[in-house]
Amino acid sequence: MSNMLDPYQIKKDFPIFSQAHPSGKPLTYLDSAATTQKPQIVINAMHGYYEKSNANVHRGIHHLGNRATLTYEGTRAKVQNFIHARSRKEIVFTKGTTESVNLVAYGFAEQRLNEGDEIVISAMEHHSNLIPWQMLCRRKKAKLRIIPMDESGTLQLDQLDEMLSERTKMIAVVHISNSLGTINPIEDIIKLAHAKDIPILIDAAQSAAYYDIDVQAWDCDFLVFSGHKVFGPTGIGVLYGKEKWLEEMVPWQFGGEMIRSVSFEESTFAESPQKFEAGTPNIAGAAGLAAAIQYIETLGKENIRQHLKALLGYATAQLGAIEGLRIYGNADKKSAIISFMLESAHAHDIATIIDNHGVAVRAGHHCTQPVMAFYGIPATARVSLSIYNSREDIDRLVEALESVRLIFG
Repeated sequence: MSNMLDPYQIKKDFPIFSQAHPSGKPLTYLDSAATTQKPQIVINAMHGYYEKSNANVHRGIHHLGNRATLTYEGTRAKVQNFIHARSRKEIVFTKGTTESVNLVAYGFAEQRLNEGDEIVISAMEHHSNLIPWQMLCRRKKAKLRIIPMDESGTLQLDQLDEMLSERTKMIAVVHISNSLGTINPIEDIIKLAHAKDIPILIDAAQSAAYYDIDVQAWDCDFLVFSGHKVFGPTGIGVLYGKEKWLEEMVPWQFGGEMIRSVSFEESTFAESPQKFEAGTPNIAGAAGLAAAIQYIETLGKENIRQHLKALLGYATAQLGAIEGLRIYGNADKKSAIISFMLESAHAHDIATIIDNHGVAVRAGHHCTQPVMAFYGIPATARVSLSIYNSREDIDRLVEALESVRLIFG
């Protein structure tokens, strides 16, 4: 049974909301797709590591070293359970989603790609799940193919099956679009990929905090997400990979931590995941990530989704009632992300003016320039809602947008 979350109580868990905006108005944060705010439990976990457990991991046998290693590897186990991976060996820590995608592109796909081969992505990918594949195809003289989308921001998957062939060596697709909010049917996409023995990577940066992820049930080959978008710290992210693929992959950074033996003539590498984690890792970040996962699990993802569904409905109705406002992305299945434009104002003007009212939204192309090109616009203003948002936040946004309309007529 689900229970509706109380955003006013949840806000008390996040110290950033104890401050007012420089305007003197309440801080109305509607930019969680860019990064989520951090609850006190996460801040305490990172502070606690530095205060009581600061040491390097794995190499030391002293008390602090053991404690730091338990913290770091304990987070790996926490992530394993969070996404239902089969083994801790399948969890690699990176700096974030971007590094995770690049690691798969270099360490896995590059070794399998030949001239004339193809990689398939979707028309709504974030640049971090577009440019690595684009650059790889350029290096290997391969072809990047794009799953098209329609005006509503829905992928046209009826075209995907005929796009796939023996030349297709990789598919990489986003679970939830960061600019349109579209929730893609990734389980269907994975089945299409595996029917032709094609490995697939899922970008879960926008979904990991709110939606159930079961990499074994989905049977995806790789999955990536960032700590800072699941209420955790910046500078730490996750790459999940099936153990058979990680063992096959080559590392892309070299040095300490990732080796088995070293001589001047030759070096051999440790097993996964260590072989992908060269150097001293972000141990404090791992402590924070574990606390963030604990916080999400305490709230319950079903409760979170019900809260966001209700907020999305309210926000869509309120914004849709504003004259001259157009929402981009109206897929049947959407997350709590709304991209919009006012016909009289540029997105940057919108964001600047409403910031004077204490309302924070994102303005720009959202690292999805091909999406903007599809709609023939340079940018949108984007509202992205989270657990600490309320209807009152939406009302403040609407009130602030009236100021924009007054200024620009």
